[in-house]
Amino acid sequence: RSDRHRAWVNIILGCNNFCTYCIVPYVRGREHSRKMEDVLSEIRELAGDGCREITLLGQNVNSYGNDLGEKDLFAKLLYAVEEIPGIDRVRFMTSHPKDLSDALIDAVKNCKKVCRHLHLPVQSGSSRILKLMNRKYTREQYLSLVEKIKREIPDIALSTDIIVGFPGETDEDFEDTLDVVRRVGFDSAFMFIYSPRKGTPAAKLEQTTPPDVISRRFKKLLDLQTGIATDLAKRFEGKTVEVLADGPSKQNPAMFSGRTCTNHLVNFEGGDIQKGDMAAVEIVRAGAFWLEGKGGRKIG
Repeated sequence: RSDRHRAWVNIILGCNNFCTYCIVPYVRGREHSRKMEDVLSEIRELAGDGCREITLLGQNVNSYGNDLGEKDLFAKLLYAVEEIPGIDRVRFMTSHPKDLSDALIDAVKNCKKVCRHLHLPVQSGSSRILKLMNRKYTREQYLSLVEKIKREIPDIALSTDIIVGFPGETDEDFEDTLDVVRRVGFDSAFMFIYSPRKGTPAAKLEQTTPPDVISRRFKKLLDLQTGIATDLAKRFEGKTVEVLADGPSKQNPAMFSGRTCTNHLVNFEGGDIQKGDMAAVEIVRAGAFWLEGKGGRKIG
């Protein structure tokens, strides 16, 4: 814990999914959920020490409680954290699409402290590649889930992970990925060129796509996503948003930096703002990777 106002709390360790490119289940073992009361006790202690924002962590937080025989325990946990005094914001990651329940969507919708941001890795827009990855959902199922989330939580910001150049990926598969990116409209994305991990099933697959082709695909995806993120960010221009101040900006130490409820990075005029304060900031300029604000005013 490097900052007093923010903390990360593990709620589930390990993973049962065995995505073919991932080594986690082999090195961290099967899923093991912490008892809910132990998690809540830790968060209460953090709140008493001045923590304002909690991020609940797990390789797949949506599976929380499955090994304890509890259905929808993660949704119940969010409702319980909502009642802890001192905590202003609750985040969580990472969510596996196949396990994101209606109960969880309702919890995000109904809990005022749960941030309007959801990290939902898609990895590929091709159902064929998703099957090779052992992701256990199709492109159609992913798009249907996103449609449901946006219908229930219209102000949600979505981020994702995407792998380019998975063994066997064709031009058609890659175009399917571009199509999903266009349809969903991600506010941000972590994009990677596939790299084999020793000990995983995918490492045994033959890579038939030349490196220069994969690089061109990656650039095309990067350009597309950057344009989409820029367009989506423009919705904040001229609006005042709440920002939890993290300290001086890395880009410009003369300014302060923090994040919105939707997880957008904001660089703004600090004024009398201190690290850990909640500030009202007017957004004057928006780009793909950060927002620029003025008139940071302490609130709360």
